[in-house]
Parts: sequence; structure tokens; C-alpha cells
Amino acid sequence: MNLNPHRPWITPLVIGAFLLSAVTGVLMFFHLDTGLNKLAHEWLSWAMLAGVCLHVLLNLTAFKRYFLTATGRWVILAFVALLVLSFIPATKTSKPPFVGPVQALARAPLPVLAQVAGISTEELHSKLSAAGFTTSSDQQSLQDLVGSDTRRQMQILNRLIPPNQP
Repeated sequence: MNLNPHRPWITPLVIGAFLLSAVTGVLMFFHLDTGLNKLAHEWLSWAMLAGVCLHVLLNLTAFKRYFLTATGRWVILAFVALLVLSFIPATKTSKPPFVGPVQALARAPLPVLAQVAGISTEELHSKLSAAGFTTSSDQQSLQDLVGSDTRRQMQILNRLIPPNQP
């Protein structure tokens, strides 16, 4: 495949995509991202991946040379090792940050959950009944009804709390 006619736009694609990814990544690191920064970082990084792949194909001979030198191999190996290490959980109980609040809501008595949902306790009981859960007391919690499975708790909470809640 001859990519030479495409050279005028492949390298600028890599440069532009790298700039976008680097700036949004730094903003996210310092928790300064606003608007669509995170979404742009996640989705437009695909443009960088495509550009880098095309750039490598365009410069395949030079790219292969990096694997022939000890320095090149060690640098690449170091980053492969870092990539592998990045899959190790930071702690044994590493959980996404939303798990704590979800579990706290699931442990709350039903009237408190109704208040958070912005509905009456009676309406909450009705919604739970429609979802197939039988409530016997206001002192019950969502966890009492669905168990300790956080994923199941989130599914039920999504059905109970309208999406237009602030």
C-alpha cells in the first residue's frame, strides 16, 4: 500500500490528535476538565490511534530500526512492562468511586430513599411492587429487598430515581 500521496495529512493528523489528547489528558489529571474535555479525550483518541497506525505504515522502515537498537528495545520494553503493571488493581478492594454512594443509598430506609428520589414513600412502594419486590416495612432498605449485589442495586435505583433529577 502506497501511503506517500497521503503524507500531507497523516502526520498533521497525528500532531493534531496528540495535541488534543495531551491537553485534555493534562486537564483531566489536574481535575480542570470542563465541558466536553473528557468525552473528546476518550473518543477522539481514536483519531490519534488511526493517525499513528498510518504514520507507522508510512515510516515502516524507520520504525523497524527502533527494534534493532538496545536503547529502542529497552524503552519499548519498559512501556510494555508499565502497560502490563497498569492492569494490577491499586488495592485489593479497588472499586469505582460511585460504588460507595450507591451502597449507601441501598442501605437507607425506604422513606429516605423516597426523599432522595423526590417521590412519596407510597410511590416508592408502588414502584418497587411493579418491579416485583414486596415491601413489608418502611424500615426496609433496597439492600434488604435486592441483596448486596451492587450492580442489581444500581439497576433498581435507575428504575426508581427519574433521570431528570438534578
